[in-house]
Amino acid sequence: MGDLLLVRHGETEWSLSGQHTSHTDLPLTPHGEEQAKSLAPLLSGRPFALVLTSPLGRAVRTAELAGLVGAVPDADLHEWDYGGYEGVTSVDIHRVRPDWDLWTDGAPPGAESPGESPEQAGRRADRVLSRVEAALPDGDVVLVAHGHFLRVVTARRLGLPPSEGRLFQLATGTLSRLSTEHGHPVIAEWNTRP
Repeated sequence: MGDLLLVRHGETEWSLSGQHTSHTDLPLTPHGEEQAKSLAPLLSGRPFALVLTSPLGRAVRTAELAGLVGAVPDADLHEWDYGGYEGVTSVDIHRVRPDWDLWTDGAPPGAESPGESPEQAGRRADRVLSRVEAALPDGDVVLVAHGHFLRVVTARRLGLPPSEGRLFQLATGTLSRLSTEHGHPVIAEWNTRP
């Protein structure tokens, strides 16, 4: 049985500024490209049963720079749909909604997207995990995606509700590994950088 490796894409201008970024497809910053390249030694020489990426350019580019060959874009790995909060920082949201919490309230509809609740993000994560489960008997699986959504994937892999993704801070340009111990999913590595 393989492990599930999670790669958060490298830094973008909005990840640096703290702006919520789902559908806006920003490129990696030069630092983000270096972060992605630095992951290559952690991933090289390992055979993978499956490599999936978000379809967004920042994740696809991170996979390329990290040396992941044969990555398949998967629409379910898209970042949490921030709806009306796309491009807005949590600080600005809290000026209008002081008690707002993405993990319990989700994101409201916006002009260009419907927003997404924690439960909706959890259903997408469960679909991804069903594909992961089918491949794990053949070896390690890598997912290259986004911070909030990979945190939901982690919560669901550990048998927790999607809202418990709040417990797993995830930095840009990092590798994390979910494994098993005595038949139970566990966190084996988190936010690893070379």
